[in-house]
Amino acid sequence: MLSNVRAVAFDLDNTLWDVEPVIARAELRLHDWLRQNCPRIAQRLSIEDMRAAREQLARQEPHNAHDFTYLRIAALARHARECGYEERVAQRAFEVFFAARNELELFQDVQPALERLRLRYALATLSNGNADLARIGLADLFEVSLNARQIGCAKPHPRCLSVWRRNCGSSRARFSMSAMTRCSMSGRRARWGCVLPG
Repeated sequence: MLSNVRAVAFDLDNTLWDVEPVIARAELRLHDWLRQNCPRIAQRLSIEDMRAAREQLARQEPHNAHDFTYLRIAALARHARECGYEERVAQRAFEVFFAARNELELFQDVQPALERLRLRYALATLSNGNADLARIGLADLFEVSLNARQIGCAKPHPRCLSVWRRNCGSSRARFSMSAMTRCSMSGRRARWGCVLPG
């Protein structure tokens, strides 16, 4: 089967790195920034409160529930407004979070594995998250990088695979989803991935 594969796509969070400690650290850094720059928000809302507000916003706006960037900025803007700050501080606050969100440690075998794979296959990413491969330093390894915000929906919506397939230059080719539950870079747990036969 793999002899005719020409493209391989990977998820990012919990596939190439462990995302839970990354998000926890980024949220702590954001809260520290709010404490220094918008103290009324930090005094009023804990990290857990802000998470609950984003979840509520996602329920109120299901058409935006896939867009983690929007949810975080919109929720921060609401917090700012409710605490007497200008909404524009939300973008500054988000940048603090986003910078920390992209400071991460790859699983040990990821970089060498990707370097080997790119010699044989066109590599792509297809993520529900909002990691920035350029900031992380992996952008050059992938020919196509897509996320739910760009596509307008989240996996496993069929549109995600359709958009990925078109971006890999083959809108009609069949593709295999057999790797979606067992594509493991690290061997620690099941990962998400898919392959596109030539």
